[in-house]
Amino acid sequence: MNLNFLVNTCSEPARDDIEFGLCDDQNGKKAYSNVDTPAKWIAIVKNTNNINLVFTPIDKCLIKDDEFPGRGRCDGLLMSAKHLYFIELKDEAKSWISGAIDQLESTIEFFKENHDINLYPYKKAFACNKKHRHFQEIDNELNNSFFRKHKVRIDIQAEILVVN
Repeated sequence: MNLNFLVNTCSEPARDDIEFGLCDDQNGKKAYSNVDTPAKWIAIVKNTNNINLVFTPIDKCLIKDDEFPGRGRCDGLLMSAKHLYFIELKDEAKSWISGAIDQLESTIEFFKENHDINLYPYKKAFACNKKHRHFQEIDNELNNSFFRKHKVRIDIQAEILVVN
């Protein structure tokens, strides 16, 4: 089964807001972007250059629960012509980082199986947690091995800075 991350019915309309949030209500429905309800935001997107960004829910939309058994998937993908930001949204107190990283890795592999990831100069994976909003230090070896394997940088924080 081919997955089209670029053209699909799950993608939200492009937005260029300076700041908006990414939400997952943890109710069995897909993740979504939001500008109106900061209390629901798990991740905060800082888009100071007003770049047109498209949020695509992966889990529960592009990839349904019954598809690809045994393979994880992250909550969403934030993208532009130059950006690929894979995003996992959590609302857990502890023991969440390794699971989030596994879901991000699996989704990056799905993307690479269906598209040329090298077309995007800005690639990053974000593990975001509402209960741990601030940056958490990543083991240097984990960071390096993740980049060597996927050619994508990884951050564990709930603030997504869109670089230009």
